[in-house]
Amino acid sequence: MNDFESQISDGKGLWSIGINAIQVNVGLRCNQSCAHCHLESSPSRTEMMEWPVMEQAITACRMSKCSLVDITGGAPELNPHFRRFVTTLCEEGHAVQVRTNLTVFMEPGMDSLPEFLRGLHVQLVASMPCYTKENVCAQRGEHAYEKSIAAIKRLNALGYGIEHDLKLNLVYNPGGSFLPPDQALLEADYRRELMSRSGLCFNRLITITNMPIGNFRRILRQNGQDEAYLAMLKIAFNPDTVPGLMCRHQISIGWDGTLYDCDFNLALKTPVDHGSPDHISRFDAESLAQRRIVLGDHCFGCTAGHGSSCTGALV
Repeated sequence: MNDFESQISDGKGLWSIGINAIQVNVGLRCNQSCAHCHLESSPSRTEMMEWPVMEQAITACRMSKCSLVDITGGAPELNPHFRRFVTTLCEEGHAVQVRTNLTVFMEPGMDSLPEFLRGLHVQLVASMPCYTKENVCAQRGEHAYEKSIAAIKRLNALGYGIEHDLKLNLVYNPGGSFLPPDQALLEADYRRELMSRSGLCFNRLITITNMPIGNFRRILRQNGQDEAYLAMLKIAFNPDTVPGLMCRHQISIGWDGTLYDCDFNLALKTPVDHGSPDHISRFDAESLAQRRIVLGDHCFGCTAGHGSSCTGALV
């Protein structure tokens, strides 16, 4: 039993209580290589979900009757089957959400992507780790800020972040080895600064703690901060976050069809265990909705302070 499991249970583990959302990672290829990326996505990654696996994912969404399909990557838009996948899900009546880095809209062949997404009323969750150029470029690379601002302006022009059924949520990641600030207060700062600087609108700000895995773990180790960061997460453990942990309400599908409790376990290559099916080809909605969750010390990142999940702070 690892430290996290010892912290939250008496040996009985942590269990899921349903599948409200299915997160589908359609590939690790990305047009960026971000300092905080737990998946170590980059332009050099070749892992990509093929259409037969997508068909199985569509069947799983149908079987689970989930309320949301959350598509992520890498930059998910770079998967050659992306538009077909999204269209099929929407035609079947699923609410679809895409996690975008915004800068992908500037890549070759992506010119019509915002209009495509708008036409299907796809919700967007967009990476925007700060409202200042210096902080954004430090995390995401040169020119990322200008491209992101241009992308949000275009999305606003299409109604995203303005019309009630065209959701545009932004994502904040800390620029170092510290926890996110209060989500509501930071959202007010974002709203004020992005409007005054660039006239931009959005719906919500989501704060996500940097996980001590992937690219961020490498930076921590290079700076000799890995043990101190994990210790900080453990000290900041908040038991009030446990009921809302995303792993209890969703399942993640990896690019090759492997099933995970969350995208962080996907990054660590730690699939669903404890007797539950671990591949999309053996998807069993009833079993997976009541599975024992695979835990590790990285889980302290989701329970520190205000908590952290794919939907933002937990308390």
